Amino acid sequence: MSHHDEDDLKPTFHAGFKLGEKKTAEELANLDAEDESLAKWKASLGLGPGGVALATTSGPKVTVLSLTLTSKTLPTGKISLDLSNQAQVESYKKNPINIKEGIEYKVGITFKVNHGIISGVRYIHVVKHSGIKVDKLEQMLGSYAPSPDGSPYTKEFMEEDSPSGPIARMGTYHVRSRVIDDDGEVYTGE
Repeated sequence: MSHHDEDDLKPTFHAGFKLGEKKTAEELANLDAEDESLAKWKASLGLGPGGVALATTSGPKVTVLSLTLTSKTLPTGKISLDLSNQAQVESYKKNPINIKEGIEYKVGITFKVNHGIISGVRYIHVVKHSGIKVDKLEQMLGSYAPSPDGSPYTKEFMEEDSPSGPIARMGTYHVRSRVIDDDGEVYTGE
């Protein structure tokens, strides 16, 4: 990936944004223990007294399981790319997905937090046509801890329109995506 392509996939930060001090899951669980609303929010992240129950502490903090494309115009209504299935990923690289011009579609992501707390997680994808950036989608996923029952999280983004018009019909569009957190840790690429 070229330096310019790498810059396209960088998250946007607002002026004055400042990351907070890093804390362990146990430190976060014990902060402001008397605040009832904060305790409920922490519980929604899987934090409780004594810290978070971690499935494992090795390997990636996050595993992106699948990406989906949903549209009423698709024959099946939804295309799902299982990122753990390398044969399927290679197949889509060789035989790209074809969608009609001017259709409405939604992108979705399913991911699992394996250990630790991730904060400020974003999904970014850049669409290029003939090497020129024509669209960038940057969606905040939020902050997460491992799900208490080990289940993955799923997020579907707002509906978008595919390009249309005579120029849109020429050539191929390429989409590159990634999941990145406030610390700059990348959880998936391409």
